[in-house]
Amino acid sequence: MKVNVKYFASIRESIGTGSEALDTTAATLGALRDELIARGGAHAESLARGRAVRVALNQVMSDEVTPLSEGAEVAFFPPVTGG
Repeated sequence: MKVNVKYFASIRESIGTGSEALDTTAATLGALRDELIARGGAHAESLARGRAVRVALNQVMSDEVTPLSEGAEVAFFPPVTGG
C-alpha cells in the first residue's frame, strides 16, 4: 500500500527531507517504523527503538499498534515541550 510519511523537527533535519511517499507492506505504525529503521543510516538513527519518537496517523496522535490504511498520512516527530 502507499502511504505518505512526514518527518518533523530533529528527525527531519537528520533524515534530510520533510516527507516522502512510500510503498509499504507494514500493517501497523510500529511495523512501518521498523521498515524505516531497516533502511539503515539516518532513518535507523533517528527512529531507533529506545529513542523518544511520537507518531500521528492522519493528524491524530496514535500508538504503534494502530493499523495503517491505503493513502494514510503518517507523521514522526520527537516529543515537544511547552513554553
